[in-house]
Amino acid sequence: MNHSKPTTKVLVTDTVHQDLIDGLNQNGYHVEYRPKIPLAEVHSIAHQFVGMVINSKIIVDRVLLDKALHLKFVARLGSGLEIIDLDYCAQKKVAVIRSPDGNCDAVAEHAMAMLLSLAIKLRKSDFEVRNKIWNRESNRGWELMNKTVAILGFGYTGKAFAKRLSSFGVRILVYDKYLKGFGQSNPHVQESTMQAIFKQADVLSLHLPATSETNGLVDAHFLNQFAKKITLVNTSRGNIVQLKDLLKALDKKQLTGLALDVFENEKPETYSRDEENDYQNLFERSNVLLSPHVAGWTVESKKRLSKFLLNRIMML
Repeated sequence: MNHSKPTTKVLVTDTVHQDLIDGLNQNGYHVEYRPKIPLAEVHSIAHQFVGMVINSKIIVDRVLLDKALHLKFVARLGSGLEIIDLDYCAQKKVAVIRSPDGNCDAVAEHAMAMLLSLAIKLRKSDFEVRNKIWNRESNRGWELMNKTVAILGFGYTGKAFAKRLSSFGVRILVYDKYLKGFGQSNPHVQESTMQAIFKQADVLSLHLPATSETNGLVDAHFLNQFAKKITLVNTSRGNIVQLKDLLKALDKKQLTGLALDVFENEKPETYSRDEENDYQNLFERSNVLLSPHVAGWTVESKKRLSKFLLNRIMML
């Protein structure tokens, strides 16, 4: 990194561990820590910075990149790169750094917790006990043992989830369009086809990036191809699934359980009337488990994400 440039300032636009701020400052950068900064203000001050640390709220598109005259790197807390114009970054020689290995274990544990909670009807039984309803039979759960769990996407989080599943006596089928031969180094999983997954899966867990290929992937046509009733877990990106089709599948009992940590619209205050109706429909179901995009959001992952990003920035 050439620090003779007009600026060595780095803008941190989201909450990070103090280690990242201290590490950057100790290595010749000057950190401006603005975890609540709105996107519009980032545009107005972008020219001041050689680096930006971002999460999902800052969209690094051509407009922003043209304003960031001295920008040398964009560091993404986490894995998703759909908010960054990668081609234009390459054209302008802006390095893009990410840290999917920083929170993959957190996501895997969260997905595991959601799946187990659905299987044993934990949300429903907890609610009933708190309301002095003691009905054991209606809260009879099911076991993961001997079930077939399918994983779509075998990146950092898919691998971490499969590792945790491996101790539950399940058969793990994995499909990744862009990876082959991974079964040899991961003997606890079976490389699969979508046809085999549609025929055999009892559970489906999504670990896919948001791309033009995955946008709206899980729709009515997709769900209609499963031979069995399934439980679906999505801790990846909200736009991979189509909410209206999920609701229909729940009505038809094609889905026996649904766990979502991510949503098509993650700003409830902006819901349209149609979205308000759909989400309320979702919220009222006892076989649905929800969390506010926090699967990768743990005390440990906050520190790990910062550590990995700092190390990669220092290698530029």
